[in-house]
Amino acid sequence: MNPVRTGTAFAAILATAIALPSQNLPPEVTAKVDKVFARWNKPDSPGCALGIYKDGRLAYAHGYGMANLNDDIPITPQTVFHVASMSKQFTAASILLLADQGKLSLDDDVHKYIPELPDFGQHITLRHLMHHTSGLRDQWSLLGLAGWRYSQDLITDDDVMSVLVHQKALNFKPGEKYMYSNTGFTLLAIVVKRVSGMSFREFTTKNIFEPLGMTHTHFRDDHEEVIKHDALGYEQAGEGKPFRMSLTNFDTAGATSLHTTVEDLQLWDENFYHPRIGGPNFIQHMLEKGKLNSGKDQDYASGLAIGTYRGLPTVGHGGADAGYRSDIERFPDQHFGASVLCNAAEAEPGSLLHEVADIILAGQFKDPPAAPSTPKPVSTSVVAMTADQMKAVAGTYWKQEDDDYQRIVLKDGALLLDFGSDEYHPLKPFAESHFHVGEVPWGEHMDLHFVPASAGKPAHIDQSWDGGKPDTYEWVATVEPTPDQLAEFTGSYTSEEIDPVYRFKVVGDKLTLMRLKNKPDSLRPTLPDVFIGQIGTIHFTRDANHRISGFVLNAGRFQGFQFSRNTESR
Repeated sequence: MNPVRTGTAFAAILATAIALPSQNLPPEVTAKVDKVFARWNKPDSPGCALGIYKDGRLAYAHGYGMANLNDDIPITPQTVFHVASMSKQFTAASILLLADQGKLSLDDDVHKYIPELPDFGQHITLRHLMHHTSGLRDQWSLLGLAGWRYSQDLITDDDVMSVLVHQKALNFKPGEKYMYSNTGFTLLAIVVKRVSGMSFREFTTKNIFEPLGMTHTHFRDDHEEVIKHDALGYEQAGEGKPFRMSLTNFDTAGATSLHTTVEDLQLWDENFYHPRIGGPNFIQHMLEKGKLNSGKDQDYASGLAIGTYRGLPTVGHGGADAGYRSDIERFPDQHFGASVLCNAAEAEPGSLLHEVADIILAGQFKDPPAAPSTPKPVSTSVVAMTADQMKAVAGTYWKQEDDDYQRIVLKDGALLLDFGSDEYHPLKPFAESHFHVGEVPWGEHMDLHFVPASAGKPAHIDQSWDGGKPDTYEWVATVEPTPDQLAEFTGSYTSEEIDPVYRFKVVGDKLTLMRLKNKPDSLRPTLPDVFIGQIGTIHFTRDANHRISGFVLNAGRFQGFQFSRNTESR
């Protein structure tokens, strides 16, 4: 293939495809906007579609990069994208429309509509589900524990329910905390289906998308469906590596699965200023923040994040599934908004959108722009450390609220951060007790600050990424189990909440977890009977005779997941 001819053809097709009569930004402004997307505007790369909404109009729309690398099809404003969690606002809107029709109440218990959901001894309302305060464990985490491979194995509503109906506990009491949970929005979509008597896809099409004229928008509930002008998702194994397809494989909708375009999203955006569906009360309820039991306001409404950017109020939501990334954000006081829909896992649509806002709203912000997110060059100078100083830093550190651990080891006269699975990254001291972490796998800039023990407080490390707010990990006395001690934990374990058997073996000098459709997970010892791995933090339990009886698993969006050791393993 001739690269010159290909590039020329790509430019010609793109120039024709993106011409829109409604565009009204000056050429010098659009030139600046296009420059923001220069990285993605290539004929051999996936990319993004951009829609800019100003004063009720589609002020600018443009496509950058390719929707389909197999057939050299460029992205245009008419390209349809899977937008992942951006879907949630439409699911919440459906519930609010049914509430306005008197067919349900936000304070109804979810069991009224989904009686097969376990009774956790708690009142879980539709409002809890909409605001991520239900305490229900996240469906993707649960399916992963049960052996489903995200975006590879087909996942249906029935699959989600098959795991949910066996749950024995919540992460927390409903309304007590905010914890993002896709489960709640899948359940809300099921409620819509059961209350309305039609499929969730049909209800949203008839009550939202058709009335607004969103003719290229729908919830996909059939993974085999052919969708015209649909973008394929892509990801890279590493910088400079070829792109590979990364697609969703869902027949479940509500938490995800909306397919739409930047043009259609302008019609939805404008409905918040001049409602054509729902009316003023509907808009008010969409923007109403959730409250915790304590009375504290959340920064989350009905599938919408309420925030600020450079001092201006914003409303929006992003999404990420497989090789798709998306974001939509509205600046209501300026009657300005934008959406960025991408088909590359490496894209950062939220950052791109804010760069566009910086251009369009220049002079209207109350706060100065943030410092560049690109980290400053790492100093090449290295501060010499004595053996005693390095020994003082080495150890295990614990972040209690997340039950997460960091382990620093002293090996061959150097300090290393243990990333697990025999993956170590050097600590490079650039000032007293301050370290750069070298060769971070995600290309981000990671620093550690070691603070020695004082005034009865244990030593701790402050970990920060790209100069952001640090996370604090406190030093804990660690253990190094002997082979005989590791053998105590071996055997098979099962949970009443999922079907697969989890097996522990000693491989070399590591306790290793074997489970369905996953690679062996080499575990790191932390505290007595506590190990950490790719799966999360494993706390082994003992019976009255001090024998290993099971374990409790904590990780991210699920807590307190219990396993029992099989009798034959004792």
